[in-house]
Amino acid sequence: MVITMNDSKLSSIVEVKRFLQESGVIEFKRRSRKEAYEWIEETLKRFDYLYLGKKEKGLIKKYLKKVTGYSRPQVTRQIKEYRETGRVRLKEYKRNKFERKYTNKDILLLAQTAELHDYPNGAALKKTLERMAKEYGEEEYRNIANISVSHIYNLKKTISYQRSVSFYQGTKKTKATAIGERCKPEPEGRPGYLRVDTVHQGDKDGQKGVYHVNTVDEIVQWEVAGAAEKITDTHLLPLLEKIIASYPYRIINFHADNGSEYINRKVAEMLNNLLIKLTKSRPRHTNDNALAETKNGFSVKEMDGIWSYRAETC
Repeated sequence: MVITMNDSKLSSIVEVKRFLQESGVIEFKRRSRKEAYEWIEETLKRFDYLYLGKKEKGLIKKYLKKVTGYSRPQVTRQIKEYRETGRVRLKEYKRNKFERKYTNKDILLLAQTAELHDYPNGAALKKTLERMAKEYGEEEYRNIANISVSHIYNLKKTISYQRSVSFYQGTKKTKATAIGERCKPEPEGRPGYLRVDTVHQGDKDGQKGVYHVNTVDEIVQWEVAGAAEKITDTHLLPLLEKIIASYPYRIINFHADNGSEYINRKVAEMLNNLLIKLTKSRPRHTNDNALAETKNGFSVKEMDGIWSYRAETC
């Protein structure tokens, strides 16, 4: 049972004691904090709480807890405030605010400058603001010229900025396009599925060694290797085209690890023109490109012990 009550007729400790004994099963409606604090102050004044004995003060505390629903520590804090100030009031929350460095006038100037220069990026806009303040001596730009590039984007999000420009479009988040499919090739007995890996020759006598590119067909084990001075696009792409062309059958799939020499837009575009699918190894799957790595053991690394190639001779 939840009730509200008018307790103005309770004026003695005896009546409070009888009330507490008879209202054990009654639940009182929770008041707002402001109303509860005002009622606590009025009750403490009515019973002259500060002049009561220890036992009587205990009864008043139980009475306050019963009616307000507050805990003993909460009631104790309100009584302490009443004892110190003679009042029980709800403290108003005051948010600490930093002083604004850039006013609405600065934001308007920022918006007008951006619009006049066809909405440049933050770095270019900051340079324009600095030039207006320093080179042209425009006093109104003195404050906004000190803004950081990152804070320019913060101000662009404000309503003041967006209302000051005739056209506003937030930066669009572009989803990165993945290069190559992350999977294990499934040739199903068909030739034309290449596994590819790169081995560096190593340096000798201060001379840079070449990079060996080893390709192995997963089904027929046909192997073609080549060497390039560097693994840049200029050197690698022509070598890959020659290797692919040397196979006597059509290449369907080109599988490499996640090295950037193969997983890049230039290689992907070259393979796409040849109608070859590009795939790459999966994380935590060390066997995805194990075939090419094991072939490197004999075809490339053991041969390196017999021959030594210099980069400028390739």
